[in-house]
Amino acid sequence: MSTDTVLRELLVRQLDHWLPGALHRSRWATLALAFPDPGAAEAVLRVVAEFADRLRGRRLTVLVLGGGPDLPARLGPIEAVLPADVAVHVVPGDASRLPVVLKAAGAAGAPLLTLADATAEPALLAAATTGRPAELLLTAPGSAPLRPALTGAGFPLVTEVELVPADGSPARRVAFGTRLDKSLEAFKDALWEVDEFAGVRYRDPEDPAGGLLDIALHPEPGPLRRELLAELARSGPRTVTELRRHTLTATVYRAADTVPALMTLLHSGAVTRDPEHGRLGGDVLISASEGDRPAG
Repeated sequence: MSTDTVLRELLVRQLDHWLPGALHRSRWATLALAFPDPGAAEAVLRVVAEFADRLRGRRLTVLVLGGGPDLPARLGPIEAVLPADVAVHVVPGDASRLPVVLKAAGAAGAPLLTLADATAEPALLAAATTGRPAELLLTAPGSAPLRPALTGAGFPLVTEVELVPADGSPARRVAFGTRLDKSLEAFKDALWEVDEFAGVRYRDPEDPAGGLLDIALHPEPGPLRRELLAELARSGPRTVTELRRHTLTATVYRAADTVPALMTLLHSGAVTRDPEHGRLGGDVLISASEGDRPAG
């Protein structure tokens, strides 16, 4: 499926960001992967192998669930080149076993990245939050919201996006939860850097119009403009800094996409600014124009 290609690349890119930070922050860390796609486990271990020189003197536990009965044989050649400080455990079962497996591995209290294809079950989310810090990349079929469950479980920073295949196959929802701004920023960068020819488009759950977005380094700004207008209608005037924060934490866009979208809104007259002239800096106050405010 085309969504597998995008998900695999997101896993690799997020791990590429997470692993150096985890190794710098602690002498031990845990990576837990529960995906039915065996290619995901292979791709993840290849990333770990690339950091072999940084792993010396550190302990990394890699827990792999799912992937089929032939997964140990497929992972064997990659495991053979990993340093002794990396312990790989292939465990039978699916993501529902993560709470037990994470507890047995002693994952609590150190950096933990959980990558799971599963529904947002409370037990799974509680187990994924035991890391210090903890991060979770969760995928699930359909378009049911995942953000409320991740926020309720203790992830203060959450973003989600719907993957919509162009061939009409079922959509998937992807959510990422973290406590670190830099990790959220890295995930947003990864979203727009994956293969644009994978046959998948994004839908931002927060877009009032529900429009589809092509994957591109410079995404189409229409949905972001609508979301910024909706935020101004809900909350009243906001500074550019506050709107950048809203973009980062409440949309699929990056904070850097905010100012270009605001410039277009200013040129169209949909919003006004105070002061009226000068650089569009962080302290400039943005307001919805009277015609763009909801009645009542």
